[in-house]
Amino acid sequence: MNNTIELIPFTGLVWRIMFADLAKQACKPVGSPIGRFHHSEQVALYTSCTEEGAGVAIKRYVKPDDPGRIIVPLNIVADRVYDIRNTELSSRASVVWQDCIENGEPAPTWVYSDSARKSGAQGMLYASRSRPDLTHFVLFEVSNSIVKQAGESKVWNANQ
Repeated sequence: MNNTIELIPFTGLVWRIMFADLAKQACKPVGSPIGRFHHSEQVALYTSCTEEGAGVAIKRYVKPDDPGRIIVPLNIVADRVYDIRNTELSSRASVVWQDCIENGEPAPTWVYSDSARKSGAQGMLYASRSRPDLTHFVLFEVSNSIVKQAGESKVWNANQ
């Protein structure tokens, strides 16, 4: 992997789907100790650049007996974002990371996020695994100066 990481600014609206009872935590990082781009209890807040993309991103995790969910618009203002869309890393970062974990291996996606974090990135833009035309955004730094709720949440239905 190239040791030089170019960081770009990102300002815009993103979407997060979450359980309705967590509505007051829309700008808080995930509670899970590991995910596609975080491990060892690193900070991560996963979002998507469109409402449709948020639905695609969470589809794998939705179960029929889940409690109600909401979709929340968030405004992001970040100076240092690593964009791996349209790069050779994009397809490599699209692996099903859970399969690696189940096999007792670290997720290969952590290499990209660890490198971005080491370079000072506040977040990372990446293509959707199942729909590469959609963009997801993970924040590594979560503060009021970077992420704010941008409007009212609304009920989200997995069957939409």
